[in-house]
Amino acid sequence: MIYADNAATTKMSDAAIEAMTACMKENYGNPSSLYGIGQKAKEALEGARDEIVKAIHAENFREIIFTSGGSEADNQAIRSAAELGRTAGKMHIVSTAFEHHAVLHTLKKLEKEGFEITLLDVHENGLVRPEEVEAAIREDTCLVTIMYANNEIGTIQPIREIGAVCRAKNVIFHTDAVQAVGHISVDVVRDNIDMLSASAHKFHGPKGCGFLYVKKGIKISSLIEGGAQERGKRAGTENVPGIVATAVALKDAVANLDKNAEITVKKRDRLIEGLKEIPHSAINGDEKMRLPGNVNFCFEGIEGESLLLLLDDKGIQASSGSACTSGSLDPSHVLLAIGRVHDVAHGSLRLTINEETTDEEVEFMIRSVKEVVEYLRSFSPIWRDLTEGKKQFIL
Repeated sequence: MIYADNAATTKMSDAAIEAMTACMKENYGNPSSLYGIGQKAKEALEGARDEIVKAIHAENFREIIFTSGGSEADNQAIRSAAELGRTAGKMHIVSTAFEHHAVLHTLKKLEKEGFEITLLDVHENGLVRPEEVEAAIREDTCLVTIMYANNEIGTIQPIREIGAVCRAKNVIFHTDAVQAVGHISVDVVRDNIDMLSASAHKFHGPKGCGFLYVKKGIKISSLIEGGAQERGKRAGTENVPGIVATAVALKDAVANLDKNAEITVKKRDRLIEGLKEIPHSAINGDEKMRLPGNVNFCFEGIEGESLLLLLDDKGIQASSGSACTSGSLDPSHVLLAIGRVHDVAHGSLRLTINEETTDEEVEFMIRSVKEVVEYLRSFSPIWRDLTEGKKQFIL
């Protein structure tokens, strides 16, 4: 089997599993308890928090709030900024049309509560332009939320420049960095980030764990009421084993960031080169400003679902877009946002590899995709109409 869906989730690292198992056995106490085993768990919890601080170059352990993952962190960040905005009489939020649904659906709810939402267009290369962010900010803007790297097409945004615009305009800047943390260098101070969301299972940590970075001085609201855990910002007994494993996985990912990226980029570029040989195909998103392991293509004249099933038969695990919307029959909102028409967007394939992917696996994926696309086109009425001139090729 070739696993090529690391953007959906990654395999837990051995180090993370060992740390999690050891914590379950040895640090099983409640970190809010005052007796010994509880305090031992608290030490493990705060040690993990310190490691997260170092990994993203935050300034203070109090700036990290542990959550159940990226979606919760996104919700808490956006709703907190909206609450601050409402109090100050600022009811406008700027985002983009190709955010993760954890962001878009939260904004949709806020829109029903009276907020005005501006969704910036994303250009054909999948990049957001800082000058367009600046132009969209108004006197009543309370938040700009733009993802660090897109979960489907992998494009890395000019976050530092966007953050600088927001800082100059005195507007809170949040970034969904779920796909970026652990894969590219993230420095919240350098990048002018006020709030950042991350999820452990994207960098070889456990599912159900994540964190929210909140710059010192920004008042954060709690989504979950109850006890005083996480300094009153996230009620509920902390998942200490999961958090410890998260810190171990992220520490390891950051320590090997450059080495792993160099290895992965070479394989990614070979995969892109091979798939470009398929007629009437196109890569989605900027070819260079993208995550090290992300390859996303559209193939005209086929359906993505059939492509995935036939690749699965060959032992290749891939996706056509976000795992969070895999049950939807609608084309990807990300691909539509960069200008792909419905017919083309339906024929998409996302292959997300990592440093463990071998050269032989890359070559097998290239051969297999070529074979499957040719096979599907051989009996596709859409492809027949295109080749007979009844319809015009788009790609």
